[in-house]
Amino acid sequence: MTKASFAAIGIQDDLVARLSEFGITAPSPVQEQTIPLLLDGRDVLAASQTGTGKTLAYLLPLLQGIDPERKTLQKLILAPTQELAMQIVREAERYGAHRGLRVMGLIGGAAIKRQIDKLREHPQLVVGTPGRVRELIGLRKLKMHEVSTIVLDEADQMFQLGGAGEVTKIVDSALRTRQLVMLSATLGPETRSLAAREMNNPAEIGIDPGVMTATGLEHHYVIAQERDKVDMLRRILRHYNPQRAIVFVNDTEIIGEVESKLNYLGLTAAALYGDADKVTRSHVLARFREGKFRVLVASDVAARGLDIENLPLVVSFDPAFDAEHYVHRAGRTGRMGRRGLSVTIVTEQQTFIMRKFARELGISLEERVLRGGKVLDEDAAREAAAREAAAPRGANPAAGSKRPQAPAATGGSAAAVNPPRETSAAGGEAPRSRKPGAAPVQASARPGAAPARKTRSDKARELERKNKGAPKWLKNKTQRGDGV
Repeated sequence: MTKASFAAIGIQDDLVARLSEFGITAPSPVQEQTIPLLLDGRDVLAASQTGTGKTLAYLLPLLQGIDPERKTLQKLILAPTQELAMQIVREAERYGAHRGLRVMGLIGGAAIKRQIDKLREHPQLVVGTPGRVRELIGLRKLKMHEVSTIVLDEADQMFQLGGAGEVTKIVDSALRTRQLVMLSATLGPETRSLAAREMNNPAEIGIDPGVMTATGLEHHYVIAQERDKVDMLRRILRHYNPQRAIVFVNDTEIIGEVESKLNYLGLTAAALYGDADKVTRSHVLARFREGKFRVLVASDVAARGLDIENLPLVVSFDPAFDAEHYVHRAGRTGRMGRRGLSVTIVTEQQTFIMRKFARELGISLEERVLRGGKVLDEDAAREAAAREAAAPRGANPAAGSKRPQAPAATGGSAAAVNPPRETSAAGGEAPRSRKPGAAPVQASARPGAAPARKTRSDKARELERKNKGAPKWLKNKTQRGDGV
């Protein structure tokens, strides 16, 4: 079956040419399904695995539908986090700049006065976080009366972050005839409730609860005691040796601790905090993309929606809060058909969480054991442990159970290895010969012999050793013989 082209599903030639400049020549399945519906003006509710090209699935129709001659806001995209919003802005500028389209990001944490000044330049596409967009609408600085399309990217996450009220007010501020698009890797009850209330006969795309993660992903977990988790993280990173990796930490208070320990171990790392200011977060992500450090330690909120190219490994330092969070963590790797690996570190008591995720998501989530520089599955690890247990103590398992033999002397006689001691004329054992100049053997050195009585000079030397560093008057007293 021949794969459809972008031109065949309605994308105009200039955008097709721009896509090909970045090596994108054919649409992904979610793009192939979504783009024609959006170009027809339909409301769309799309669920698709993270990393399958959802951003371009809605962005290309939006860019194509903007009239460059009209200096007014025509399209609005809402994203749950600052990083995702700015990422969408970069994509929109990349593919829309040649058309002369004005794109603007409105995110919290940035100076609102400066944003108000830039709105006077009449952007045609705005990408923002719900809180800041709602604030500017309330101040009457962001006009919604000519907005023809509103897109909610990562819709579920916006509701989880407490933005349900803000999103509803933003949608209600636009005309009822506007087009509404909601996309997410998972579709929860709040998303479906908003869709039922605000959408007009929506088309559902990619709703397949049996396939929640990309097919190129592998899912593993390893077991470690709580106190050994950092060491286990070190072993994982050393073994797989990725060009870059993201480590998810549940407790934001220990993100800095994990970061500092990784740096101490020689694994360059930096932290991404959800409450950090815009400049700091942007700087950290830019350095990560440029390869200035290898490991990004972050919370779910900070790393939600990040699209990092060539990210082969994601590690959960703690198990995800639920199956939905697991999907979004794992979705940072294995994007756009590439292969990726998601590894979770759990304690023995947390293994049931992995079984639960595997059941809910319909994925193979298997235990792995790091042993002897190798990653083994459960069966191979049990066999290796059994072999080690069966080997005699002190034996080298790789060499079998044979104990090393002493080297045989010429003629093969064991007597040459352990020669018998000579006997004296009286029938007793004669002392072994000494090397020339060697001190005579004391009788007390023989087993069972009574210890020799210490002479006065022996006692003086011992006392001098014990009194080393003593005050001068005590040393003088010892020299006179008072202490002997």
